[in-house]
Amino acid sequence: MFYKVEDRYETFLDKEGMFSWKFIQRIREGGYSREFSAEFDPIANVARVEDKVYPIPPYVHDVVSAFYFARTLDYSKMRVGQKTIVENFYKDTTYPLAIKFIGHQRISVDAGKFDCLVVEPLIKEGGLFKSEGRVIIWLTNDERKIPVQVSTKVIIGSIDAELREYSGIRGDIPARIK
Repeated sequence: MFYKVEDRYETFLDKEGMFSWKFIQRIREGGYSREFSAEFDPIANVARVEDKVYPIPPYVHDVVSAFYFARTLDYSKMRVGQKTIVENFYKDTTYPLAIKFIGHQRISVDAGKFDCLVVEPLIKEGGLFKSEGRVIIWLTNDERKIPVQVSTKVIIGSIDAELREYSGIRGDIPARIK
């Protein structure tokens, strides 16, 4: 059985501090739909959702900004299985979101062969990407940490995405194997 999935996640993040200013989620999965948005005030440490205000810790993330934050981590000093915890706000609650370092792997995708870091965000809530399955992300093992592949099992099956091509990148990608 197939049904249409049109989910959209948007984040507005502070590029210097790597924290979220705003998060928008639009879920359309078969006959189910939901919209959620939150605006974050890092000065007052509150999140505004519709007409309610919730306390948040400094530098809170949403599920998408946490992914960008994961790209700034220094994995060279991490042990396999080590977790980094970020504070993640969703709906009306802040909860810890762990980013687990799985290890290193060389993979081939349409865009080429890459030495990658493998990470797993341990997501508890969030529409299609709930705790029903694992989300595994392969990032280039260099300073850019470009997403090369994502694989996840979800309620309805699985979703796999890989980098097919790229352009407009200045300089070399050191993790690409020639």
